[in-house]
Amino acid sequence: MVKKIMVLVLVLLLLMASAAMAAGKEGIYKTVDDMRQQLIQINDYIHDNPELGNQEFKAVEILTRTLEDNGFKVEKGVAGLKTAFVATYINKGGGPAIGFLAEYDALEKLGHGCGHNIIGTAAVGAGIALAKNLGDIPATIIVYGTPAEETTSGKLPMVAAGLFDKLDVALMTHPGDRTTVGAKSLALNLVDFIFEGKASHAAAAPEKGISALDGVMMLFNGIEYLREHVRPDVRIHGIVTDGGAAANIVPERAAARFYIRGADRDYLNTVVERVYNVARGAALATGTKVNIKEIKAYDNKLLVDSLNQLLLENAKEAGATQILPPPESTGSTDFGSVSYRVPAAELGIAFVPVGTPGHSQAYVQAGTSPSGHEAVIVAAKALAGAGYDLIVNPDLLKQVKDEFQAIKSGKAAK
Repeated sequence: MVKKIMVLVLVLLLLMASAAMAAGKEGIYKTVDDMRQQLIQINDYIHDNPELGNQEFKAVEILTRTLEDNGFKVEKGVAGLKTAFVATYINKGGGPAIGFLAEYDALEKLGHGCGHNIIGTAAVGAGIALAKNLGDIPATIIVYGTPAEETTSGKLPMVAAGLFDKLDVALMTHPGDRTTVGAKSLALNLVDFIFEGKASHAAAAPEKGISALDGVMMLFNGIEYLREHVRPDVRIHGIVTDGGAAANIVPERAAARFYIRGADRDYLNTVVERVYNVARGAALATGTKVNIKEIKAYDNKLLVDSLNQLLLENAKEAGATQILPPPESTGSTDFGSVSYRVPAAELGIAFVPVGTPGHSQAYVQAGTSPSGHEAVIVAAKALAGAGYDLIVNPDLLKQVKDEFQAIKSGKAAK
């Protein structure tokens, strides 16, 4: 019931907007259509020149050059990241700040099997289209280049540097098997456990050795027992990254890497500490020492329903297809950490048949197909259109920000 009321309020606010709002949307769509061939060329160039995280120099060059050519002031190398950037367009002294997040890193060996070429291109197209159609409306448009989403994460250090704090709203898109909003993501901790023991001849003098591998194996066993006593949304999965040098040597060093995930950050923090205690117990039981090294930690996405519905309405207006509810199963994204700082929403945009898995050859092939090209255009229009609605309708922006604050304070209606 609460969700239906919020959607009704959103619709009423949109109906109350001025005629200039519709004219602005038409201008945005025309700008994107006029840029169609350029955006397709950018998309295909990034796709055909796949670069791993923190090495996306070609992608950054073509994206930032396009933004600079359209009046954006670009700062590269932000937050200590060689392939991160912030591109800013200030209109009439500035006003509501709308951010569009670009990704552009590829997957090792597979290439662009997650559609980041589409994400980056659509973000740039949206930023330019919105900037060109503001007229005399004060506003600030910022396009963020966020590298290494698939590996070390570019957004985390950018969050830590406060780069998103100036925004009123952050928007991005992600291609997939449906057009949707409100897809959940899991909070995540990526952790290495390095056990140290003492080497010895495994046959002649095993009693003189301390097996680091025993510590790793006991860690896995302890986590298996832990699974029964955590919530169903928790996922704990790991691999052995170092099992020793040779079978006839008691391993002096062994290591494992675990992904620990859960539906919300607060609860996951308690699970992570329990996993750490399992590791400490494994070290105590085996006489080894353990070094616990956290590689990265993502927050779950905070879902602001009014913002998601606005994005979906704009996707429909822009001609999106395959509009479906979000999938039940989900993974993790560093965009979740952005959503804890500012109201944020992600538009899933269809470019492959329903049921097609991500990180696949099918995604690679679709990236430069007609459906991939159309996803760029529709997503750019939808993102820019939503940004425009928020800029010209202060009541709508206030509703979004109020809902975000209520969620953060734990007072949002369930």
